[in-house]
Amino acid sequence: MRESRRVAEIMTVNPSALGALEASIRGEIFRPGDRGYDQHRRVWNGSIDRHPMLVVRCQDAQDVKAALLFAREHNLLTAVRGGGHSFPGLSTCEGGMVIDLGAMNGVRFDPERRAVRAQAGALLADVDRETQVLGQAVPAGIVSHTGIAGLTLGGGIGWQHRKNGLTIDNLLSLDLMTADGEFVTATEDENADLFWGVRGGGGNFGIVTSFEFRTNPVGPIVLAGPILWPVKTTSKLLGFYREWVADCPDELMTIVVQRRVSLGPRVPPDLVGQRVVGVVVCYVGPIENGEEVVKPLRAFDSPVLDMCEPKPFVDHQSLFDASFRHGCHYYVRSCDVDYLNDDVVDIVADYGGQIESPLTSIAIWQMGGAVSRVGDNETAFNGRDAGFTFNINGNTETAEGFNEEREWARSYWSALSAHHTTVYVNFLMEENEDLIRAAYGPEKYERLKTLKRMYDPTNFFRLNQNIPPT
Repeated sequence: MRESRRVAEIMTVNPSALGALEASIRGEIFRPGDRGYDQHRRVWNGSIDRHPMLVVRCQDAQDVKAALLFAREHNLLTAVRGGGHSFPGLSTCEGGMVIDLGAMNGVRFDPERRAVRAQAGALLADVDRETQVLGQAVPAGIVSHTGIAGLTLGGGIGWQHRKNGLTIDNLLSLDLMTADGEFVTATEDENADLFWGVRGGGGNFGIVTSFEFRTNPVGPIVLAGPILWPVKTTSKLLGFYREWVADCPDELMTIVVQRRVSLGPRVPPDLVGQRVVGVVVCYVGPIENGEEVVKPLRAFDSPVLDMCEPKPFVDHQSLFDASFRHGCHYYVRSCDVDYLNDDVVDIVADYGGQIESPLTSIAIWQMGGAVSRVGDNETAFNGRDAGFTFNINGNTETAEGFNEEREWARSYWSALSAHHTTVYVNFLMEENEDLIRAAYGPEKYERLKTLKRMYDPTNFFRLNQNIPPT
């Protein structure tokens, strides 16, 4: 009955207009009841279960334009999907249209210019596959099936950002379609105001169809991997860790994790399921230098598992893929803090000992380095002076237990409230305008609103961390 109702809903769109759209594009259109509809309506976060009226799977920029103009003509709520990795599920909608860029995943690397052009449907793995052949990389994320588009537009932190900056700091240009269907290019010199805004301002200003990035020498072999201790060691470890990273080189990037150990080929059977605290390392300089830098960490206390070793960068880039696989239930809370002071350490130790789900985890990202040396006003991204970024994940395989893990994440985040500074926009859920304003700060937020009035005055692109024009 429900499916029949949804099929009927689509008939409210003029059938001849829909037929004309279908005939005009190279891609495919999926409607309720069509074979493949369920596959293409779903997104990475399995807790999001929405049923759009149309999923338009675009093959090129002209398809994107045709879909956009159709959505505007018929006043359809419209979501834009790149990799579909949005925590709050903003790349789909209920009853409207999804403009799906997933088939637009071409990547072209120019080794002479050390630049790579990627279409908006490309994943991090697609980009790495091309650039790592010659030991080059774009700083981008830690899960290889993340979409390059959403990650970039929110800023882009990852294993290289301390050495090579955020993803947006390596963005050379992008092609974007505005709400009225106009294609524009944005660079430092062309549409510079827009280029400022998209570097951190998300999908508020249009649909990006392709990006061009500068690449940097990385690997292809790096010193990387996790070193783990029992979770009861958290306070002692973090007391050591905060001093160890205080004057570390930019080549070193670390993420502190707390979780239950999952089954793996090199994991001792008696460790599986145990709560642990760990430091995941990635050193993007010479291996021998990295060994010296990491030596004090390895010597701290008695690790229960040390898997930090020379390995292909692409292997390390997929280290967390199994922990964030498609279809599981995900909830995240996030904040930046200046320093891991004793109060913060006590909170981390307390909540780490409460982890129940094998998919629940926290990640404390080390910031600083090249990120902090870019002028705060050069991009819309906010938080360049952050010391550490918290990513608090309450995750489960299915709906069972999800409410409890979600409440754990909220409680953890609230316990840190006295220490909140900024927040990474890509780690937000569905927030109210006050929280989004706070995420950018008042001056940047007002500048972004001005840009929104220029490029999307009707707020057509509102399924994002929205900056309304009025």
